[in-house]
Amino acid sequence: MDLEDKIEIVKNILKDKRVAIGFSGGADSTLIAYISSKVAKDTLAITIDNHLLPSDFIENTKSTAKSFGIKHEIIDIDFYEDEDFLKNTPKRCFTCRDLMYSTIEKVARENNFDFICDGNNISDLVQDRPGILITYKKGFKTPFIEARLTSKEIHEYLDKNNIEYSRSTTCLATRIPTNTQITHDKIDRISYCENYILDNTDCEIVKVRALDEIGIIEVDDIDEIIREDKFKQIDDELKCQGFKKVALNLTQIDDNEYIKLDYIDESFSYQLPFAINIENTLKELAGDVISKSSERIELKNIEIFKTGLIKGHDLKNYETALNIFMEILTKIRRDI
Repeated sequence: MDLEDKIEIVKNILKDKRVAIGFSGGADSTLIAYISSKVAKDTLAITIDNHLLPSDFIENTKSTAKSFGIKHEIIDIDFYEDEDFLKNTPKRCFTCRDLMYSTIEKVARENNFDFICDGNNISDLVQDRPGILITYKKGFKTPFIEARLTSKEIHEYLDKNNIEYSRSTTCLATRIPTNTQITHDKIDRISYCENYILDNTDCEIVKVRALDEIGIIEVDDIDEIIREDKFKQIDDELKCQGFKKVALNLTQIDDNEYIKLDYIDESFSYQLPFAINIENTLKELAGDVISKSSERIELKNIEIFKTGLIKGHDLKNYETALNIFMEILTKIRRDI
């Protein structure tokens, strides 16, 4: 399918429904909201302000929702009041999504919106993002996954149609290593440092990861950081904020995620960045299973391993292999 065919699938999914959207103003939720505004019976964008988001986050969601002419609810949930979240365990993203989606569901039901969805796309399923389990648990719809849209394709459509969106919507708590307490001071320092770099460069995506006394800068345009004396200026400012050392990640942030298989001799092998819950995955696969164990599931042409390894064989061409792999991704249930 080409991009327009996939967009048409999304339109048909949303058409004439009362659609509630978990709305961050990022690429995915912006495109869902845009399409819904054109074809749905009614659209409600629901934004959660958890006090841990980039400084312009709320204003961006307001302006985007207004430009689409859709209803918009902003719900305040102060995550600093949740002690379990502040412990910052490896389950933090799962905990965060659970808190937010429970509220989104409540608001949607109270306003009589019965089709609740989010912007998860098919390429999210090959990333280490355990929050997807909450999407499944709550029964939220995922039109982009159904249409097999990747992040790269979503960005392409938005850019082609001059639809503005925010490229920086991720929670600032993700900049702090897990099992390290989240505090106001840490988040405020990260927020200040990221805003300083955004204000003094032409970078659109900036993340400053705080590893104890080391600040690690990640950006979408490294040249903006290393040109002239820019890095020295940034280095000095971040050290003034308490970092003893400042480092630059030489791998640029690339949010154009997509799925590519290493397809050779009618076979492929793909290592997911997480372990698979065999028991829960078996429930999704139903009658398609040929054999199973605690470590592995065998289907026609596909093997699924607890380690996250997926193997395909006897697949006549790349397109067939990719389509089957994407279908399997929607059935996989990961460990947190």
